[in-house]
Amino acid sequence: MPAIRLCTPIPGPKSEAIVARRDAAMPPGAARLTPIAVARAHGAQVTDVDGNVFLDLAGGIGTLAVGHTPDDVVAAIQAQAAELIHMCAIVATYEPLVALAERLNTLTPGDFRKRTLFMNSGAEALETCVHISRSYTKRQGIVVFDGSYHGRTNLTMAMTSKFNLFKKGFGPFAPEVYRFPFPNLYRRPADSTEESWIDWNLRLLDHAFMAIVEPSHVAAVVIEPVIGEGGFLPAPARWLRRLRELCTQHGILLVADEVQSGMGRTGTLFAIEHSGVVPDLVATAKSLGAGMPISAIIGRAEVMEAPHPGGLGGTYSGNPLACVAALKALDTLTDPAFLARATEIGVRLRARLLAIQARHPRLVGDVRGLGPMLAMELVKDTTTQEPWIEATQQVNAATLQRGVITIRAGLFSNCVRFLPPLTLSDAELDEAMDAVDASVDEVAARLGVAGA
Repeated sequence: MPAIRLCTPIPGPKSEAIVARRDAAMPPGAARLTPIAVARAHGAQVTDVDGNVFLDLAGGIGTLAVGHTPDDVVAAIQAQAAELIHMCAIVATYEPLVALAERLNTLTPGDFRKRTLFMNSGAEALETCVHISRSYTKRQGIVVFDGSYHGRTNLTMAMTSKFNLFKKGFGPFAPEVYRFPFPNLYRRPADSTEESWIDWNLRLLDHAFMAIVEPSHVAAVVIEPVIGEGGFLPAPARWLRRLRELCTQHGILLVADEVQSGMGRTGTLFAIEHSGVVPDLVATAKSLGAGMPISAIIGRAEVMEAPHPGGLGGTYSGNPLACVAALKALDTLTDPAFLARATEIGVRLRARLLAIQARHPRLVGDVRGLGPMLAMELVKDTTTQEPWIEATQQVNAATLQRGVITIRAGLFSNCVRFLPPLTLSDAELDEAMDAVDASVDEVAARLGVAGA
């Protein structure tokens, strides 16, 4: 039986009514990417208030690696809610908080003593990484990269690259943030090979540490092992290793932003494991909590111990419900069979996307990502690589009409991103991708770029 079941126009009348209430009650700055109102969800299937069933390839923007409402997570939250909903870790200690910290200390890369701190969101975790790095190094500078997204607080907005969507009108931003080039392999010069482009960017790293900021001023380099919002760009392993060497040479902390790329999203628990690079601090969130709001900073013990008592924390940080959800999620996320299945999903999904690109080479400029964290970039011209935002919007609208939830990504908002729950079956994935296939065909025909 197919998973997708559509019984009304999309959106249906009940969705239209609830979304209209939202639009009247909430500001337009709080983005709304689809016109549906959701009643319930399980696994990869989402049911709206009109009874329509969709397949979810957005996964809460990377939050639902273990799927919607996994049974063991739901049971753990229900049991914990009957015992202790909140205490505040500043006031007292509770077992799930300690158990989760101990577990994360053993799971992150690096054969050294670690400590873990909990926050509520990815942005809070990244901002706290900066605080810890500055406290430990006694330096101020923070290096980030083109295309990066690190959050919406004032400091993390300064660190974020995508200006028009996230930063316009919100300045002034926090100082002492220095942006370096990122080796985007798709948008390299036409006469460069991938290897020569990486070579050039390796030289740019040395140059940037002279022309942009002097290494002795830098507390931390913050890097997404796979640039997320900026378009699912994997950082080349050779480039990451050189970054690690430079940080070690100059006493700079290397911070891996694994908020979107972590927790099994690329087929390993952390995306940076693919390169063999060991960071000093790791920030994780999203799928860590299986949908509950929790983030974590895990790092070298001597670094994490630098801030003074009382300098770190928050009222809801490490909430008991979120901690038990994360513990159960980690049972799944660390299962070798689950990670192997995630890799299989990535292979199957990439093959479908490459087939779409082969069928529509004038529209699909690139298919890229790592494991099952993938994106399809749409362009007006494959030679100039001019972004085609309208085409991306139309594809996402067309997939929804066919019962599949997809959303945008990319520095130019011209990528369709794929972050499916990693629990979906082959049948669900194929059904969803059949809808994506048909949607791209429809949009390509409408825009006059069908076929070669």
